[in-house]
Amino acid sequence: MAKKVGLVGCGAIGTVLAEAIERKLVVCDELVVFDVDAAKAQKLKVALDFPVKIVANVDELLAAKPKVVVEAASQQAVREYYEKILAANVDLIVMSTGALLSLNTENPNVHFSSGAIGGLDALASAALAGIDEVTITSRKNPKALGKTNTEEATIYEGYAEEAAKLFPREMNVAATLALTVKPAKVRVKVVSDPAVKRNTHEIQVKWRFGEMFMRFANDPHPENPHTSALAAWSAIKLLQTLLES
Repeated sequence: MAKKVGLVGCGAIGTVLAEAIERKLVVCDELVVFDVDAAKAQKLKVALDFPVKIVANVDELLAAKPKVVVEAASQQAVREYYEKILAANVDLIVMSTGALLSLNTENPNVHFSSGAIGGLDALASAALAGIDEVTITSRKNPKALGKTNTEEATIYEGYAEEAAKLFPREMNVAATLALTVKPAKVRVKVVSDPAVKRNTHEIQVKWRFGEMFMRFANDPHPENPHTSALAAWSAIKLLQTLLES
């Protein structure tokens, strides 16, 4: 039986994922793609030698019987197609994790990658024992935040749930953290800093038996400064795992 991958969204992350399939880093037989902007889907297909099938909607995508569907579009896309994809009993990788904060994520077919950060295994383990405090400070160039400030400025302080709504493209990292450590709350600080070239995330955790500090400095994707290149590669790694299972 052919092993197919469905892709919702043919932007920066979707393109990196498709290129990984082309290079056989991910082994499957066909890529089935949907984007509300049909021109993006066509551009992706033309750039690849690998078999790509463009479909007009998510119903057609699911009719192709993919083993795994990757959402690389938007939080709105997750909310719109979530129930439909899960009803088809396929594995779903969600990149726009901010949407998951208001959805039921107990379904074993729902997966999210580590995105632009790592160490989620350690954080999930600490959450079992009990986490007292989690903070993430995200520092990005103003261009990556749609800002024009010429000096460092803190543009947000609050919690992950609100941050993911206010910055739906930039703060999926905070949502991923919140999903990993729940029910602990994640405090978020977003800094717009013209001096930085990389998207930098610093995570501090105080838990029952110690403390953790993690720092990630990622190059932004050249075609989409809102996302880090690492986010796409974490999805590729997760896709590898699911296709092999």
